[in-house]
Formats: sequence, structure tokens, C-alpha cells
Amino acid sequence: MFETPITVVGRIVTDPRRRIVGDQEVISFRVASNSRRRTPEGTWEPGNSLFVTVNCWGRLVTGVGAALYKGAAVIAVGTVHTSEYEDREGIKRSSLDMRATAVGPDLGRVIARIEQPPQSRTSPEAVADDGTGDGVVDGVADGTVEGSESENLMLSA
Repeated sequence: MFETPITVVGRIVTDPRRRIVGDQEVISFRVASNSRRRTPEGTWEPGNSLFVTVNCWGRLVTGVGAALYKGAAVIAVGTVHTSEYEDREGIKRSSLDMRATAVGPDLGRVIARIEQPPQSRTSPEAVADDGTGDGVVDGVADGTVEGSESENLMLSA
């Protein structure tokens, strides 16, 4: 099946809704992406709008649920498809749905701090410094930069 990739930049226009589908959790919200055009006089006027229902599965549920809210400026990346349904009056309708692979705040419009979730380590050797000073332990980068102090930063949008 061909999947159409898409990146949407906009604002969340509904409260994120968390629910269970089968045995998995999903969080969904609508994003409005509005364009603007510059007129010959140099002023801006509204252009077209795109509304997309964004569905976040798996590990995205925790981060999106903790950090994003109605009105937040976001960038969402995923694959898109059209859902067709009948409304309460029996009229056929369609909507654009995205299965998100990445969602985050639009740092061009908000300030955010990043919080890493705690990593579960299985052995004391996994957390031991290997002595190379390269910021890599057991093949995984530890997120530090030489000459900088590591700090825990809370996520806010």
C-alpha cells in the first residue's frame, strides 16, 4: 500500500483526546494550517486552510499528552489518508487523517525545553563511563557536549 508522507505546520484546534483502541492507546487532535498571502499593497490577507486529524500511537502518546494542548503551535510529520463516513443526518463526508511518526512544538512560534524520559539500564556496566570521553556509552550517545554541563530541562510550550 502506498502511504503519502506529509508535514503539517499549524495550531492544535481541539483538545487532545486520549482513548484505547483494541489494546493500544492513541491520542488524537485536529491541526489547522493556515496560509497567508502578501497583497500588492504589502499587507497580508488570509489564504487557504488545511485541517488534519492527527493520530499519535505508541511512544508518541506520552510526550504529546504531557506537552501539547489546544492552541499549541506544532509541527506534525506522518502519513495521510482520507476517511469517509456518514454523519448523523446520513450525509457522506470525508476527513483527512494523519498517522503521526513525529510531533513537536513549532520552535519558530514557541519556546520549549526538552526533558528526556528516564532510560532504563539493565546492568551497572551499561551506565559506566567507558573512559573515551566521547559521550558514548555502550554505543549510545549520552546527550552531553564536551565543555558543557548537563542539565535536566522541563518541557514547556
